[in-house]
Amino acid sequence: MQQTTNDRIIQIRWHGRGGQGAITAAKIVGEAAFRSGYGGAVMAPTFGTERRGAPVTSSLKISREKIYDLSPITAPDIVVVLDYMILHEVDVTAGLKPGGWIILNSPRPVTDHLFPGFRTAVANATSLGIEAGLAKGIVNTGIIGALGRASGLVDIDQLAKAIADEFVGRRPEANAQAARLVYAATEMSDVPAGDKQHA
Repeated sequence: MQQTTNDRIIQIRWHGRGGQGAITAAKIVGEAAFRSGYGGAVMAPTFGTERRGAPVTSSLKISREKIYDLSPITAPDIVVVLDYMILHEVDVTAGLKPGGWIILNSPRPVTDHLFPGFRTAVANATSLGIEAGLAKGIVNTGIIGALGRASGLVDIDQLAKAIADEFVGRRPEANAQAARLVYAATEMSDVPAGDKQHA
């Protein structure tokens, strides 16, 4: 992602379901960003019920400089979607800046998920997580790899290390490998022309 200034705050909104670990994923990326030299990494409040299966939202801000604005995100640069079926329930593009990234866990190709005015990155974090040795349905560590690939904000090695550190005693190698597999498999589209909508 091209940055206009070194101190710009990058705002990332996470969409998942209760129990999928969107909050943990945001925490891991924030930690990896901090270790990579970003001076500020702040998780904003989470919105919605955390009931298992219900849509939840979490937010993360990162900047090269210390962040003093702790207000909720309303105009994200990036949205990360842990379950593509959420697209039928929530407008994940709400407030997304023009040309912003939509990072999506989906078994379908990126050409099936084109959003006018936005860029899309797609990978099947569900199946790749299983390939890495995780239980079915664990997608939060894998989707971090797609975010790293599309945004270029944090190196995959730093992301994988932060994942392994977070999951000490809980299959750290498999969780880190899921991120690496998803990173390698991520398909990306530029801003699509015309008015083709996502499916």
